[in-house]
Amino acid sequence: MQKSYVRTDLAAEASARLETPVEGVESEELRLHGCRVSKVVINSPAGAEAIGKPEGKYLTIEMEEYVNRRALSFADCANAISELLRSFDAVSRAKNFMIACLGNRAVTPDAVGPATADSIIVTRHLKSSMPEQFAGFSSVAVFRSGVLGTTGVESAQAVRSICSLVRPDCVIAVDALASGEVGRLCRNIQICDTGIAPGSGVGNDRAAINSEYLGCPVLAVGLPTVVDASSLTGDDSAKGLFVTPRNIDELVKSLSKLMAYGINLAVHDGLTIEDVDMLIE
Repeated sequence: MQKSYVRTDLAAEASARLETPVEGVESEELRLHGCRVSKVVINSPAGAEAIGKPEGKYLTIEMEEYVNRRALSFADCANAISELLRSFDAVSRAKNFMIACLGNRAVTPDAVGPATADSIIVTRHLKSSMPEQFAGFSSVAVFRSGVLGTTGVESAQAVRSICSLVRPDCVIAVDALASGEVGRLCRNIQICDTGIAPGSGVGNDRAAINSEYLGCPVLAVGLPTVVDASSLTGDDSAKGLFVTPRNIDELVKSLSKLMAYGINLAVHDGLTIEDVDMLIE
């Protein structure tokens, strides 16, 4: 079982905290484009209970070297994200995508979704109006859901309503996450096939955005931007206080663009980094 409860959205972190192996939890380390990748597969109810996450596959790419400007390049990380996304059948087989970008642009640690949306190549309308010119592209729509406090509408309800119009083969949900370790803040990106519950990382659980709710495959791409202060101090009175890097604005801007490029490369066959540069600038 886990050593102690620490609020985290990262399956790799929760798995590393297990004191003994748990049946139904498989983990391994991979290397992809020079990036270290942690793979956790939860395939039993006992495993889900031990980790505190739904059954499914969780891939976590670690980018400390990129963030610290050491070895990894933007292209290394973007291509690694793309390949990890395409390792899921839901992405590799789909031709009609909706990218659901969750969060609140006015709150920097929660602005990952809206910032990612700014660099997504949107093609749904172009494939309808110019089918020959855009025949080589997938159909991609982007939806910025906002948050309940500013829209009055649950993000999950809003996403499901748009899905009924777009009818995507696959939804990719992008959001900010919470970690239990400072060293993972803005250093990891998690990709999973279990969907996402907006606000869960900060104890503000909303309706889950997953395949059961939307009726189509859902992948979640998340960046941890906050850590619960109580996990750093061991002081229960610090619960509800969240810590974020002092340069969070710079990190969210840079890493959201990186996530967007990875998504673009994954959903549109044959694109290169240079192609994406040209299409979004």
